[in-house]
Amino acid sequence: MTPATKLYTAKDIQVLEGLEAVRRRPGMYIGDTGPRGLHHLVYEIVDNSVDEAIGGFCTEIYVTIHPDESVSVMDNGRGIPIDPHPSNGRPASEVVLTTLHAGGKFDKGAYKVSGGLHGVGISVVNGLSEWLEITIFKNGKEWAQRFERGIPVTDLEGGIDTDKSGTLVHFMADEEIFEEVTFSPDILTGRFREMAFLNPGLKITLEDMRNEKTVEFMYEGGIKSFVDYINKGKNTLFQEPVVISGEKDGMTVDIGIQYNDGYLERIFAFANLIHTVEGGTHVSGFRTALTRSINELARRNKLLKEKEANLSGEDLKEGLTAVISVKLAEPQFEGQTKTKLGNSEVKGIVDSIIYEDMLTYFEDQPKLLIPVVEKALRARQARNAAKKARELVRKSALSGMNLPGKLADCSSRNPEICEIYIVEGDSAGGSAKQGRDRAFQAILPLRGKILNVEKARLDKVLSSREIRTLIQALGCGIGEDFDTSKLRYNKIIIMTDADVDGAHISTLLLTFFYRYMTGIVDEGHLYLAQPPLYRIQKGKNINYCFSDKELRKIQEEDDYKKATIQRYKGLGEMNPDQLWETTMDPQSRVLKQIQVDDAVAVDEYFTILMGDKVEPRRAFIESHAHEVRNLDV
Repeated sequence: MTPATKLYTAKDIQVLEGLEAVRRRPGMYIGDTGPRGLHHLVYEIVDNSVDEAIGGFCTEIYVTIHPDESVSVMDNGRGIPIDPHPSNGRPASEVVLTTLHAGGKFDKGAYKVSGGLHGVGISVVNGLSEWLEITIFKNGKEWAQRFERGIPVTDLEGGIDTDKSGTLVHFMADEEIFEEVTFSPDILTGRFREMAFLNPGLKITLEDMRNEKTVEFMYEGGIKSFVDYINKGKNTLFQEPVVISGEKDGMTVDIGIQYNDGYLERIFAFANLIHTVEGGTHVSGFRTALTRSINELARRNKLLKEKEANLSGEDLKEGLTAVISVKLAEPQFEGQTKTKLGNSEVKGIVDSIIYEDMLTYFEDQPKLLIPVVEKALRARQARNAAKKARELVRKSALSGMNLPGKLADCSSRNPEICEIYIVEGDSAGGSAKQGRDRAFQAILPLRGKILNVEKARLDKVLSSREIRTLIQALGCGIGEDFDTSKLRYNKIIIMTDADVDGAHISTLLLTFFYRYMTGIVDEGHLYLAQPPLYRIQKGKNINYCFSDKELRKIQEEDDYKKATIQRYKGLGEMNPDQLWETTMDPQSRVLKQIQVDDAVAVDEYFTILMGDKVEPRRAFIESHAHEVRNLDV
């Protein structure tokens, strides 16, 4: 029986437990009720469609954000089963939508591999939606049912003739559950792009009816296309990525590898299409095989001298771009965010597949190995220099250094309640120091723009006085010494002027944190302060505006002809009381937490904006020029 004709019926659906707790404790099932949890609803439905694609039953997925913020997901798969379920005689589709842990993912006959973490998917979406409507196109007929807050309000009805096959789910996330029901196409595109790369030939379309924009993702090249995309705008050491695919003990492995002339490592690892941001056994197996094979090849080709030590895994990280995708029947996830693969058998399987194929590939093309080994040798020299610099940073006491800006620390030593403001220059630093609450707020003024770390090795990064000062103040180390458990502040807040220079300084700091202290971003410690742009005074009434739009709104709602409007060009123009009231008081301030929802896109933006190629940056500026809010002329 071919995959296209394999039956998918009610007996494939296994019921494990009910749906009672989902609305009461949504965080247990989707993480939180903020933007991430909201978008997770869409992922759960799309993952079901992708599982159909993995099985060979689906080629297209169409996602629509409707003007009312409802979302629909349509696929051309087999359609959820509609025949009576053996447990209660109700349609299997209704059982799937109203019962937690009811789905084909628990039966290896229905799905050998699935992308969902826990198999709670569509029932949780149903439980957390104001309403959900499902339309099933199956066996030449069209069937529909409506649910409200997880409860069926109609029976499965229909039987209308159709030539379609697949499932359409249309839902409205419940405002009683979520902080805000507004979907971001940028967040969704990150996930959809990954899915399309990892499933060659699958077309995923996102239509945003709110602004009439449609984007489409389909990559026939799969892993190779993924690596090409990540290295876009970079100078690669060999033209085509090395692509390795294999299968062993029921597990499939697909890996793409390519080096560039940069100094940073970029590894994107997936297990059953889930982005394992914390790595796991598949990444460990990859690193072991890469190090072992390149050392063996380097010895054979006499690229390493006889008395020279083997290259280490750290030496081979510099400039490495890799995409790792494994698919297995029963993945075990662990780690802080449940995105670390823990299956012990995976390491050996990945190691053996990559090791053998790497030897074969570079034996056939030994010239491609030369720049990789030479780069690793240079990286080893730089790493030794960086090690000495790190030791210097670690041992040096703040009081003994000639700092460009002195840390005004807080009195508390409890990192959970402490926060540090990184401010631009002595003027703003002075106001911030006077206006702060000394009990828990520290101030670190930095003079001028820090080094652009996108174009620098760690040893050069550590030669920057401002960066050394910053590392010492935070206390969590850098590079091999980096440890977020030693971070001295729970919140790290970048506070710069609302002008071009301030934006540039913020971008340089964001680049540093993302490239060299990624854990600070991943664990939610990094923020941007939002100082006001305007101060409006009419008599004794004072208002602060944080955008031109807000200013216009106030002007339209009231007669401000006699008002005094002050445009703040820098933080130093605010006296300490004003800075505290508008930007530093936890009761009234606005902070933007830095989160990464699309790691591939973030990597691309930093490469474009801070890399050494001018043309991609010019094209980016030209395409986004209309979005500029603050321009110095």
